[in-house]
Amino acid sequence: MEITFLGTGAGTPSKERNVSALALTLLQEINSIWLFDCGEATQHQLLYTNIKPRKITKIFITHMHGDHIFGLPGFLSSRSFLGGTETLTIYGPPGIEDYVNSSLISSQTHLTYPLVIKEVETGRLIDDEQFIVDCYRLEHGVPSFGYRITEKDRLGELIVEKLRERGIKPGPIYQQIKENPTVVTPDGETLHREHFLGPNKKGRVISVLGDTRYKQEHIAFVKDSDVLVHEATFNDQSAKRAREYFHSTTGQAATIAKEANVGTLLLTHISSRYREEDYPGLLKEARRVFPNTELAHDLFKWTIPHQ
Repeated sequence: MEITFLGTGAGTPSKERNVSALALTLLQEINSIWLFDCGEATQHQLLYTNIKPRKITKIFITHMHGDHIFGLPGFLSSRSFLGGTETLTIYGPPGIEDYVNSSLISSQTHLTYPLVIKEVETGRLIDDEQFIVDCYRLEHGVPSFGYRITEKDRLGELIVEKLRERGIKPGPIYQQIKENPTVVTPDGETLHREHFLGPNKKGRVISVLGDTRYKQEHIAFVKDSDVLVHEATFNDQSAKRAREYFHSTTGQAATIAKEANVGTLLLTHISSRYREEDYPGLLKEARRVFPNTELAHDLFKWTIPHQ
């Protein structure tokens, strides 16, 4: 499980930062990649990675501002040219369906794959065998949402010593035991999987928030996340301006991370008013509140290992 930041700027692209997009790679888990936002030139940024557009099967749009959606029509079209055939599902705020459909119709774009569009509100979006995805409305100038991705706990490791003590030698039966609640051996003995497994492996939790003002109510939504991706458009000295523009500061994002007991805070959506020489100061502000903070840059990667 790995996060790749494709764009970490705010509002307009700069020479240092493209506008918002990030990819969550789940190839080992479900052979898929999920995209969060798709600002202008996202497909260009993908060219600098090993991410294949056909592997992207879900796109989660946080809100309808252009720096988060203007790259979407181009990406959808290119996915067809690049061999995409699997269904692609887009989740996003009210208006996303009209935007996508009108763009495709006006440009006479014909996709080679089924496209499903689901407009969201606060609540549960996905609950399948491996993942839960919840959605929460934030506070911004337009409807803006955060997404919490919860990996369900996985079965623990097979305790081989216990099996050998029962006289069960390595072979296909080991895999059968791992995959089935009960297994009957060739000798007629019934084995219960729970007796031969170690503790479950705790699933990982990633929270990705769209543009938002600081609100204490967000703490509960991102509570105990292994990774929190939070915007930090302004520095702490610009807290008044951040509130006026419905954004957050570095220190406010760090406060959310601290109060929510998250593992790592990744800051993104950095205003173009800040240049490369300003970045250490932005990071220092956040780390004063929450030491385990990183300031993301374009093509920055973060791996989330199993605990």
